[in-house]
Amino acid sequence: MKLLKKGAEADIFETKWQNSKAILKIRKTKNYRNPLLDSKIHKQRTIKESQVLSQVKQIGIPAPLIFFVDLKKSSIIMQQIPGKPIHDLPPSKIIPLTKEIGKLVGTMHKNGIMHGDLTTSNFILFKNIVYVIDFGLSQNTIKPEDHAVDLRLIKEILNSAHAKIMESAWKNFLSGYKSVVGNAKFSKITNLVSDIESRGRYATVV
Repeated sequence: MKLLKKGAEADIFETKWQNSKAILKIRKTKNYRNPLLDSKIHKQRTIKESQVLSQVKQIGIPAPLIFFVDLKKSSIIMQQIPGKPIHDLPPSKIIPLTKEIGKLVGTMHKNGIMHGDLTTSNFILFKNIVYVIDFGLSQNTIKPEDHAVDLRLIKEILNSAHAKIMESAWKNFLSGYKSVVGNAKFSKITNLVSDIESRGRYATVV
């Protein structure tokens, strides 16, 4: 078993499941929390993540298959997507792919799913298909405010990690998103994104 990533919420390992490469995700114990509460939170989040992974696959979103869920250990074994994170691709490839990412996010939002961690590292290109991974912070919600938070995060990521192509990438993302959610929802969500940005820009410390 090989450690791939140490995260704030979970550690990610490469492992095997029935002779196939797989990912093992184990949620971390938070020592500052009451152990019973910590266990309960981990259990709830593990259940939620596995449920949402099943839901997104049902609506046609390419995502990892779940092989095994262990609630006692707060762990999930899932399919490893062997492609390359969008984050690591050259800018000339990222720009056109952001339209597809916009469509995927639009499909999730249209079906009441907020991803919660929309970064270009959580989209994997494999055999010309964009897969969505890491639903650890996802939730079922139809609130436009929650969907706006998703969009605000990916906009921030594009601005910080892909600054040179930000304008083209964001424009393509919005085009893909709008094509799925429609004009009315698109206007509402993007207006809320602007509201979030203005609150952050003019926030004062009291």
